[in-house]
Amino acid sequence: MDREYVHNVIDHAEAYVNEKIHTNGIENFWSLLKRGLKGTYVSVEPFHLFCYLDEQAFRYNNRKTGDGKRFERTLSQTTGKRLTYKELTGKAEPTGASLS
Repeated sequence: MDREYVHNVIDHAEAYVNEKIHTNGIENFWSLLKRGLKGTYVSVEPFHLFCYLDEQAFRYNNRKTGDGKRFERTLSQTTGKRLTYKELTGKAEPTGASLS
């Protein structure tokens, strides 16, 4: 990723924004994630935290997509995948065909 991604740095002692260099996007993402974990989901087990992070990342990356289109995209990505209750609760090893 080093070759494809240019990592810029902003020194908040000097400025908070320098053209398109800022931390607003990541601060917004973490704010939405924390509000979801404390307000919507309330009781999150550490075992499932990666799922909540994946969901929030999907929502954030598709935030400008209309709700109908986002729902259609979500459904299109579940075709042929199955998540059993045992896999969900960690009582069975994932089969590789579960939702991720």
